[in-house]
Amino acid sequence: MEPAKVYFSDLRTDEISTLEKLRRLMKAAGFEQIDFKDKYVAVKLHFGEPGNMAYLRPNWARVVCDYVRALGGKPFLTDCNTLYVGGRANALDHLDSAMLNGYSPMTTGAQCIIADGLKGDDYDLVPIRGGKYLRAAKIGRAIMDADIFISLTHAKGHPAAGFGGALKNIGMGCGSRAGKMAMHADGKPYVQTDLCVGCGACAKICAHNGPQIADKKCHIDHDACTGCGRCIAICPKDAIRPGLDSSEKILNCKITEYAKAVLDGRPSYCINIVRDISPNCDCHAENDVPIVPDVGMFASADPVALDLACAEAVNRQPVMPNCAITDLQLEHDCDRFHAAHDNTHWQDMIEHGKKLGLGSDEYEIVNIH
Repeated sequence: MEPAKVYFSDLRTDEISTLEKLRRLMKAAGFEQIDFKDKYVAVKLHFGEPGNMAYLRPNWARVVCDYVRALGGKPFLTDCNTLYVGGRANALDHLDSAMLNGYSPMTTGAQCIIADGLKGDDYDLVPIRGGKYLRAAKIGRAIMDADIFISLTHAKGHPAAGFGGALKNIGMGCGSRAGKMAMHADGKPYVQTDLCVGCGACAKICAHNGPQIADKKCHIDHDACTGCGRCIAICPKDAIRPGLDSSEKILNCKITEYAKAVLDGRPSYCINIVRDISPNCDCHAENDVPIVPDVGMFASADPVALDLACAEAVNRQPVMPNCAITDLQLEHDCDRFHAAHDNTHWQDMIEHGKKLGLGSDEYEIVNIH
């Protein structure tokens, strides 16, 4: 089998804008080979949690939507509601957050549709062919109603998955609230009480009253906990730990199986914008200093090869000063994402994606100028 083609353009510009470079990248990558005529096209992206400044600006989405429309398609921007408390836990708040961050029909040329409905319970049960951990995925209905699927991803780190690329954007992002719960279910956390100071940050971030503070210590009520892992990421003392040593691996494999359900049987394409590479997901209401310099734009029909190419490109970059991993005693060739979150192993998604037939772990970079 020939290596998958991953198309790349850097962010250097002279006479043309970065956005025009994205359009040229899409054209060179074979975007026009998809028949968009009169087709509904889901453009899946992350609108950004209010307070976060690393999310993709709407200008990027405008390029994609204008191109789809020029080819006769009917694009809409979409995401699913979150499991945790925040600005995107229901469709009304989610749309308010999208508008606050600049996503409107005027700025993007497309409507925003929250795929799993008002309360996150509008989903299709989609079979997962070859799934090891799950038989079916609960995918936001509007996403499954689309004829064509496009992933537009801000590539960055993630406290549970390690790397937030196309597979994460598609798999976790397209899961309804019930779907997200199914993906997180094996990782209900526990508290290492000698580290806990009872600050209550975990209780404030939880939508389900899982963390309980008593006598200046926290414990997790597993009957209430959904296993979303938000408290793990927010704890300032690193006192909250995953319940199973293998939970990150299982989560990454489930994310990949959800991505398989979304992409199976219809035309799709994936674009990763590798800039503002923050250590945490855009779900956070803040963003830290990028861990490495900006890299560029990648596009491929193969999400596995695409994510591998992006992650390996990031790992070739120098560590940025004054970032989350600057002061760690790192080897020159260390994994930047693992350094940011040492309990993660993003390669699990690549390995499982290959086993599922979702893509290849061999790729060829095609440079587009």
